[in-house]
Amino acid sequence: MAGTADELIDVHAHFVTDSYVASARAAGHAHPDGMPGWPSWSTEEHLRLMDEHHIRTSLLSISSPGTHFGDDAAARALTRQVNEHAAELVRAHPGRFGHFASLPLPDVDGSLAELAYALDELGSDGVTIETNAHGRYPGDPHFEPLWAELDRRGTAVFVHPTSPVHPETVAVGRPRPMLEFIFDSTRAVSDLVLSGVVNRFPGVRWIFTHGGGTLPLLIDRIELFRTAFPSGHQDGGRSVREQVSELWFDIAGTPFPRQVPALEEAFGSRRILYGSDCCWTPADAVARQIASIDAAIQPGPATWRSLTSANARRLFPRLDRLG
Repeated sequence: MAGTADELIDVHAHFVTDSYVASARAAGHAHPDGMPGWPSWSTEEHLRLMDEHHIRTSLLSISSPGTHFGDDAAARALTRQVNEHAAELVRAHPGRFGHFASLPLPDVDGSLAELAYALDELGSDGVTIETNAHGRYPGDPHFEPLWAELDRRGTAVFVHPTSPVHPETVAVGRPRPMLEFIFDSTRAVSDLVLSGVVNRFPGVRWIFTHGGGTLPLLIDRIELFRTAFPSGHQDGGRSVREQVSELWFDIAGTPFPRQVPALEEAFGSRRILYGSDCCWTPADAVARQIASIDAAIQPGPATWRSLTSANARRLFPRLDRLG
């Protein structure tokens, strides 16, 4: 059963568990990505926020710093734990939650095993990765077996930004989500395109965050370097803009009045999705973000609510069948 026109589908929503936070703290992430601390999260609080803002379904994921803190075996165990917890939430609240399964990258073998378990046993809606895995960006040949399997399965991959390597040299003491997350998303997309991953694995449905970061402003510059300084790119001769237009983007953060119009102008509106970034974005900031979305004018009969939700249902057809 399709949702009503003013219901939102949130593809960028996070959860944490006490055991996950304890593992991250023990690995040195007391102030993850330079943030003051860890957010609180509960099912009840999340559902309350969803009801207040008419969010029909939230697709949950673990945010940065992910689940791999240096040891493959520990990462595999922690990844399995958070994925099973999320699957239980989905089963307990049918129609309200979905789930992007975490993968223990850069451990490719562990990620292939967890991918199969998450999709075949847990029924996850896709997987989540970070823009880099301990400094390895998605164009790295190390990840090719994983991209091949994701391509074979036609899997949705939610790519969440994280800190670059040695972030203290560029973040100058400020929280890295403010700028470095945005730049790392742009870096990851450019690496996917210029390494030929987007072209070689067309079945992967990549989702990037925060309105595409700086991509709308830099897309022509990346294309300039692709054509003026060729270096064996495996892009099939397709322009950067053509390839990036095949990606999906959520509008978490500060979408209006400037970011989404730039994104729409650059790549169109058929692959724009809603994202709250809850629980890392506080509830009052989510309220302000949604107010800006509701106040923005979308050309044509659609509202931004109806447009993003229709896009999400095309990307995830099961959401259109929920009662």
